[in-house]
Amino acid sequence: MKNITSLLAGFIFALGLGLSGMMNPLKVKMFLDVTRTWDPALAFVMIGAIAFYAITFRFIVKREAPLCEASFSLPTKTIVDKKLLLGSALFGVGWGLAGICPGPAFANLASGAMSIFVFVVVMVLSMFAVRKLEK
Repeated sequence: MKNITSLLAGFIFALGLGLSGMMNPLKVKMFLDVTRTWDPALAFVMIGAIAFYAITFRFIVKREAPLCEASFSLPTKTIVDKKLLLGSALFGVGWGLAGICPGPAFANLASGAMSIFVFVVVMVLSMFAVRKLEK
């Protein structure tokens, strides 16, 4: 059941990315460039996601546990530290330069584009490197 739920969630996520244009790096760059060719369409995608989450989250956490887990795994850290700020800045720079972030990158692997493959490989290797450095 857990694998089916993960498969369904991944499918819905990728479908939403594709339909909204978030898998298109040029569209993302046009959204991020507020000085020249700004395209506000992706703001509606984000607003829609936040609205859906805000409404459904309250009902979901009232349950004793998620459908496929023994308990909820919610973040407990509330402090904004240097690590969070640096990570956010690096994520933003990478997103701005490439026009793509992790979710759309994995979904775009289906395109077969070598540039996407290289992006994902370097991204995953960087994630492993950060984990090694944190130990």
